[in-house]
Amino acid sequence: MERSENARVRIVVKFFKDTGYKVGQCVCASRTPHNTTQTTREQNLVVRMGRSSKDKRDIYYRLAKEEGWRARSAFKLLQLDQEFNLFTGVNRAVDLCAAPGSWSQVLSRKLRGQEETTEQVKIVAVDLQAMAPLPGVTQIQGDITKVSTAQEIIRHFEGHPADLVVCDGAPDVTGLHDVDEYIQAQLLLAALNITTHVLKPGGTFVAKIFRGKDVVLLYSQLKIFFSGVTCAKPRSSRNSSIEAFVVCQNYSPPEGYIPNMSNPLLDHAYDVDFNQLEGPNRVIVPFLACGDLSAFDSDRTYPLQLDSDKLYEYTPPTQPPIQPPYQQACHLRRNNLLSREDTASREDTASICPETERLSTQTAEQSHT
Repeated sequence: MERSENARVRIVVKFFKDTGYKVGQCVCASRTPHNTTQTTREQNLVVRMGRSSKDKRDIYYRLAKEEGWRARSAFKLLQLDQEFNLFTGVNRAVDLCAAPGSWSQVLSRKLRGQEETTEQVKIVAVDLQAMAPLPGVTQIQGDITKVSTAQEIIRHFEGHPADLVVCDGAPDVTGLHDVDEYIQAQLLLAALNITTHVLKPGGTFVAKIFRGKDVVLLYSQLKIFFSGVTCAKPRSSRNSSIEAFVVCQNYSPPEGYIPNMSNPLLDHAYDVDFNQLEGPNRVIVPFLACGDLSAFDSDRTYPLQLDSDKLYEYTPPTQPPIQPPYQQACHLRRNNLLSREDTASREDTASICPETERLSTQTAEQSHT
């Protein structure tokens, strides 16, 4: 007896949950479908389920797509600005490790919001990866550890230093927390290093930080260059994450300090015992949870139907990645070329070693007889 359409849909949904197929990898519940239209409808349903599942699990990911942001991290900078008024009086801003460009989007919308100040505002985005263009944002595809990159930033500002430097860069986490914290600390120090080349006295520096056991070393280093250092946790940052942001205000480097890319900053050059403080003398940095308490909880799962007056509709990402590092791997897997490469490599090995191939053939014939 032919199943009804609703029963077939339920079977497809159960199949999707049991097998864990990803989006676009679903198959029909019936091997010999009676109706091609029904089959297509069922497949589209499964695809929509896969796409909408992250919209329920991550509310800021969903809001970012609906509001046109390239990534959910845009809300982190917006909530930091609500607490610290980061954009007040800023005409020249730098976004380090900018790709895919969500923080550059925030800078562009906030600083270029008024038409009379559009020509005065200059925004520079720096990243090793390519990034889709943004209105009013000059892109530099370069390395933040190079002096030439700092010189290029100053050149775009026509010789003037920046008022604000932000950095939302983070390494590809490995799952080894000590390693991830160390790499993130080095990335933050690299961002701080180039900031000393391009930031004006009294300027502001905002960067991501992992609050690990040795985070006091970073705090002590930042306190050398900024009179005000605050560790802030935006509402859109998950509570389960050790991610936070340091808001460093009033840039005032030590007297006689000359920015230098050759030496690391954390080398105990300023005070031998400065980074070894313990107990009551340990460097204490205020920790502030910023963002409206009535805002969405980043760790909570929300229903797709947030507003009873507005039906949910899936929104695709604003800007797909441009040449991501995993693009080639995805292409090989999507076209089932990974196994072919293995086969080809075995054939190449056999052709290189004909004697080995001959011996293996004789062994196979003897075992067969």
